[in-house]
Amino acid sequence: MDIETARFNMIEQQIRPWDVLDPAVLSLLATVRREDFVPPAMRALAFVDTQVPLLPGQPDGPRMLEPRVQARMLQSLQVQRHEKALEIGTGAGYMAALLAHRAQSVVTLECHPELAKMARENLRRNGLINVQVVEVGAAEGAKGYPAEAPYDAILLSGSVAEVPRVLLEQLRIGGRLAAIVGDEPVMSATVYTRTGEAEWAQQAVFETLAPRLQGFPEKPAFHF
Repeated sequence: MDIETARFNMIEQQIRPWDVLDPAVLSLLATVRREDFVPPAMRALAFVDTQVPLLPGQPDGPRMLEPRVQARMLQSLQVQRHEKALEIGTGAGYMAALLAHRAQSVVTLECHPELAKMARENLRRNGLINVQVVEVGAAEGAKGYPAEAPYDAILLSGSVAEVPRVLLEQLRIGGRLAAIVGDEPVMSATVYTRTGEAEWAQQAVFETLAPRLQGFPEKPAFHF
C-alpha cells in the first residue's frame, strides 16, 4: 500500500467532502501518522472509512472512529494552542495525538489497561510529551478528571445517551465539550459551550453513529 497516497485520498475523498475545511485541521491530518495508532493486524484499515477494532478478538469492543468523524469533531472543538484539553476514551491514542498538536496540554482517560499501555507507547513513539494518559475504572470516565479542571475543551471519543452535568461543570467559562449524543438509529454530534456559571449553550453539528463509551449511564426506560 502506498501510505502517502492512501492518506491523501482519505483527506480528499472522505474528510474534506464532509465539510472539514479548516486548513489547520487538514494540515494536521496530513502530518500525524494515523497508521501508527492502528494495531498492526488492522493496519490495512488505517485510512478506510470505517471503525477500526482496537483489541484482538473483540470486533465489537473498543474501536477507533472513522477518520471523517474524528476530523469533524476536532474541527468543531476549535482548540487553541494555549488551551488545556480532556479526552474521555483514549483508545490507541490517535485523537489524543491530534489534540496534543492543537492544545498546550491534554489529559486523556482510558478504562482498558491494554489500550492505556498501547496509547502511551504510540504517543511516546510519536514524540508527544504534552499528553497524560490516565487509566481509570470502568465507571470513572463519566466523572471526568476534576484534578486537572477546568478545561477549555473536552472531547468524548464515543457516544453517550446524554452528557453528565459533572463533565460540563469541568469546563471553564467559554470552554467547549464535543460529544456524540443519543441512541440508534440516529445520534447527533453536539458541541456544548459554557456561557456562565450554570449555563451552557448547545449546537448539533452533524448526525452519525458511534459505539458507546463504557461507564456512562443510559437514560431510564420509559414505562406506561
